[in-house]
Amino acid sequence: MDRSLRNVLVVSFGFLLLFTAYGGLQSLQSSLYSEEGLGVTALSTLYGGMLLSSMFLPPLLIERLGCKGTIILSMCGYVAFSVGNFFASWYTLIPTSILLGLGAAPLWSAQSTYLTIMGNTHAKKAGKHGKDVVNQYFGIFFLIFQSSGVWGNLISSLVFGQTPSQEALPEEQLMSCGASDCLMATATTNSTQRPSQQLVYTLLGIYTGSGVLAVLMIAAFLEPIRHVQQESEGEKKSPPFWSTLLSTFKLYRDKRLCLLILLPLYSGLQQGFLSSEYTRSYVTCVLGIHFVGYVMICFSATNALCSVLYGKISQYTGRAVLYVLATPGAVTHLSCMIALLLWRPGADQLAVFFVFSGLWGMADAVWQTQNNALYGVLFEKRKEAAFANYRLWEALGYVIAFGYSTFLCVRVKLYILLGVLSLTMLAYGLVECVESKNPIRPHAAGQANQAEDEEIQTKM
Repeated sequence: MDRSLRNVLVVSFGFLLLFTAYGGLQSLQSSLYSEEGLGVTALSTLYGGMLLSSMFLPPLLIERLGCKGTIILSMCGYVAFSVGNFFASWYTLIPTSILLGLGAAPLWSAQSTYLTIMGNTHAKKAGKHGKDVVNQYFGIFFLIFQSSGVWGNLISSLVFGQTPSQEALPEEQLMSCGASDCLMATATTNSTQRPSQQLVYTLLGIYTGSGVLAVLMIAAFLEPIRHVQQESEGEKKSPPFWSTLLSTFKLYRDKRLCLLILLPLYSGLQQGFLSSEYTRSYVTCVLGIHFVGYVMICFSATNALCSVLYGKISQYTGRAVLYVLATPGAVTHLSCMIALLLWRPGADQLAVFFVFSGLWGMADAVWQTQNNALYGVLFEKRKEAAFANYRLWEALGYVIAFGYSTFLCVRVKLYILLGVLSLTMLAYGLVECVESKNPIRPHAAGQANQAEDEEIQTKM
């Protein structure tokens, strides 16, 4: 097997194990710890920590520790969060959420940097376009990674399903579910009662073990990226400390990045909505907490399959087609939001809950695979800083989504998503228009591409 592909698979399966645990926990936070809004507050704090770390930690840690060391250290924060859930309170969940958040931005920046370097290295050896190989590698990664939602949510549903807590709901409560939900954020109801503590401990034990295995896999089998860089690019002098530290902000001189800010911001908003509002105000409110995992499995499965499919299609049709045509991307999310505004969920409409999560997964696959590939291609010379900026704005989207979760009606949140989506597609269209006039050339173009890149920045 090709060395680059082998390393991509190691990263992918490491993240699969890690996010089998974290993904399942995140889906349950708003329902499992609904008292006084502890669950969504913990998630908001988590992504607030990620936002702060995005400003300076990723380039610094990647430079000092390398991609492999950064991934291992950051993964330990995720394991700590799982352990904190054993003793869930304001004094354990909030500190461990901060710790996870501080490690999340470096983790994802190191992952994106690693895959981009591997893709460009393989493209150079094989004489292919760098963007095509990078797209393929991100497609493979997200195919494996997104399946973590299937396993994590399946585990939670099987464990909690041993003692279903759902009771018949009065018509008055059903009327407050869905887009009409304005009060459930801090109120415990029949459908949001916690499972037994024994089952909670069983689930947390499985999740913690999965996270520990992820750390061990990366430590044992992943090839350090510096070895690859030295073989393919030769020894390079390390940049000054402050240059590395401030590189995240220096990239804003590139006007393309300023236009692309809304892409990761919207990505965080829509994922936050699904993780908190849809699971709590739609699924848990009507069906009960033990159905959250099954519904989210549908999201994760369609997301995983579509990720690799979109990576292949983009090689022949271009990125813009995936964003505006038919079901992928913006059109699908737009349709889902309008439908969620009009829908009155009921227990006799079980299939509809899965349809919405499946469609949301199809659209989210576009944002995850193509956004990462887009940043890696447009900012190839400044990958670490570009991906740090991406995670910063995505984290801000999560912070906003979880932050207003406890005091805004679901209907208002859907209107906000619709507005941000419209602005996002307008800004993205401007970037694609400029890039179409200055097509990205194969990897071998070297310094000519860098000079052309700088010219694009000044013309915009």
